[in-house]
Amino acid sequence: MEQSETRQRRRLIYLAGFMGSGKSTVGPILANTLGYEFIDIDKLIEEKSKLPVVQIFDSLGEKAFRSLEREALQEVSLLDGYVVSLGGGTIANEENLHLARESGVVVYLQLSQDEILQRMKNKRDRPMLKDAQGNALPQRELGERIEQLLKFRAQFYERADIIISSDKKKVGATVDEIVNKLKTIG
Repeated sequence: MEQSETRQRRRLIYLAGFMGSGKSTVGPILANTLGYEFIDIDKLIEEKSKLPVVQIFDSLGEKAFRSLEREALQEVSLLDGYVVSLGGGTIANEENLHLARESGVVVYLQLSQDEILQRMKNKRDRPMLKDAQGNALPQRELGERIEQLLKFRAQFYERADIIISSDKKKVGATVDEIVNKLKTIG
């Protein structure tokens, strides 16, 4: 069976992108527009572990979080009729990217590094944007961390089925653009 047939029958759309790219904002609106359900993979991890993501990182470490994330991705990959908001690093490895691409359509909400910095500079709940002691990074170091993470993750993000720039764009315009691009690959 061809990959496109599987994707069409599955009706599973993954929203990927860096922290602050709008996945959790765009996701429910896109799902509603398409008549799909919405699920946020970080919320699923929190429900299953009964711990907030920040606490998982703090007490169990990133490796344990990534393991829980992989299990959650495997679970949602079996769903049909869902828009899935992925964590910023969910598809930043070959296995997870392959699973997402094989089970659905991956949409990358792309932001410039400057826009990410603007959106993230006052956030205190992002474990990947903290220092080793769990403190918020000063602006210069925050910019460097974002650059480092974005540089590594770009190789995965850019292999998405659909890439949408969400820089300084209204949510409705982003949703419309995704819907229109989905029509061209469906």
